[in-house]
Amino acid sequence: MATDPASVLGTAKPAWAGEDVAMLYDMARRFLAEEIEPRYEEFEKAESFDRESWRKAGEHGLLCASVPEEYGGAGGTYAHESAIIEAISHVGVDGFGIALHNSIVAPYILHYGSEEQKRRWLPRMATGELIGAIAMTEPGAGSDLQGVKTRAEKDGNHYRLNGSKTFITNGQLANLIVVVTKTDPEKGAKGTSLIVVETDEVEGFERGRNLDKIGLKSNDTSELFFNDVRVPTANLLGSEEGQGFVQLMQQLPQERLQIGATAVAMAERALALTIDYVKERNAFGQKVIDFQNTQFKLAELKTEATIGRVFYNDCAARHIDGGLDPVTASMAKYWLSDLQGKVVDECLQLFGGYGYMNEYPIARMYRDARVQRIYGGTNEIMKLLIARSL
Repeated sequence: MATDPASVLGTAKPAWAGEDVAMLYDMARRFLAEEIEPRYEEFEKAESFDRESWRKAGEHGLLCASVPEEYGGAGGTYAHESAIIEAISHVGVDGFGIALHNSIVAPYILHYGSEEQKRRWLPRMATGELIGAIAMTEPGAGSDLQGVKTRAEKDGNHYRLNGSKTFITNGQLANLIVVVTKTDPEKGAKGTSLIVVETDEVEGFERGRNLDKIGLKSNDTSELFFNDVRVPTANLLGSEEGQGFVQLMQQLPQERLQIGATAVAMAERALALTIDYVKERNAFGQKVIDFQNTQFKLAELKTEATIGRVFYNDCAARHIDGGLDPVTASMAKYWLSDLQGKVVDECLQLFGGYGYMNEYPIARMYRDARVQRIYGGTNEIMKLLIARSL
């Protein structure tokens, strides 16, 4: 019987992962294993999911789980989002971009949108009719969000939006995009605003190429171009212009914690797959698990992954209670994604030559893990933010 990634570490379930969270995890894992995993290679080759998969995810309650029921969601918390994120990585369909849609894009609308905006967009995000993306990064502005050049100028009761974005997750499929833009370039960070673009309803919006990445092939990642795109001023998030940078800073801890969730879950899956492999594989007349080096290496990795899981669970508990500070979130993002890379790399080594073969899941995990140390703010930026607190 295959080792279960969810139990490979043997850690106690945290208080926040109650019965309803466990039920959601089981349902999500079953749906992903039955509906998504059999087609995953197809999506990897196409370098994109299809809209039908998003619609099915909505039907199964995997979209907007933490959005209140009055706006079409399931009325849960970040605990429920964590269950979905972990199920994705435990099943091994890491390119399915619903985590960003759920726990990054939707919260901007929920926390900063007007009542009309929430009722207009969130129910359709919950069904998968609208697929969300957030357009932060530009060709000349990555982790430094104050450096964005995209500009929104008022034109009556509309904004005229001009600029370009790159590395945008869900970029080919998204039809609701939160755009980070300057409404007053003279004010620096205080001149930054978030404006929602419904791509089906505007002219001048163009999608560039689906970017050719090392890993996460099935997740569409794109360049976006805004050429005099007229967007109603009613699509501004917040009561006035200039609130965008503060809004971003308030939501980045959850984005960084989400990256930590993916990191821990993938490390658990890597360990589960490797334990199964070394118990079956023979070398020099014995099972690979019987070599002391294998035992010591897996003992080290299990110990470190357990430390990571306990740290993540504590961060999640603090976040659910409203007490996760940006510095600790930065610690979680950088340390857990570094740990993920280490665990996957050393697990691959125990597969020997087979670990280098694309037909083995550990090879895909090796590729997919690498970006975790880059997006959401590079790990070097995380260390800088931590250092400022000293």
